[in-house]
Amino acid sequence: GDRLPSEAELADQFGVAVATIRKSLAELRETGLVETLRGRSGGTFVVRVPFPTDEQVRQYLAGISLVNLRDFSDERVTISRGIVHFACQRAQQPTIDNLYTAAERLMGATEPSTQASEYSRFHTEVALAAQSPRLLRNQMRLLSEISSLLWSPGGAGITPDDVHRDHQEIVQALEQRDVDTAQQTMQRHVQDGVYRLIDVKLTLQNHPDAE
Repeated sequence: GDRLPSEAELADQFGVAVATIRKSLAELRETGLVETLRGRSGGTFVVRVPFPTDEQVRQYLAGISLVNLRDFSDERVTISRGIVHFACQRAQQPTIDNLYTAAERLMGATEPSTQASEYSRFHTEVALAAQSPRLLRNQMRLLSEISSLLWSPGGAGITPDDVHRDHQEIVQALEQRDVDTAQQTMQRHVQDGVYRLIDVKLTLQNHPDAE
């Protein structure tokens, strides 16, 4: 349901030509991920993507190797530590205030699909605070791979209470320009989610009939 920025704003945000953004949006429309409405209240809006079922999540976890999960964790830790490093240097107070709001907004989400969306939004806004289009693109790609797995009851099954303290500590560290704390908290936060998924995978592997 979110409205995307204008094509010019997206081009500036990602450091590409407007023509590239226009082509990308056309591809997203074709796959049903976004829709464009005309008129004064128009624009391009995100269409809700169906949240995977518990069974789909379990099948995915059963098919992915522990090495791949660990490798994913390594990549996201590296990208996320880089993001908070630069966010500590570049985030201004209005951005910090928005991040506090994003952390609280997650606490108000009640459905796993909405929680996954708000979780992704928080981490995307942290990446925006770093003012690095390349880091932002990488973080968005990683979030698209992990968010539904983290929040699905068939996956890690995390809850807002599980991550709220980490999100608060990350924003506080950014506000205080405390790079070390921001990086350490982010690394623990990212790794905890993957460790939970590894636990689920091992349970499925050792007890195939476990629910």
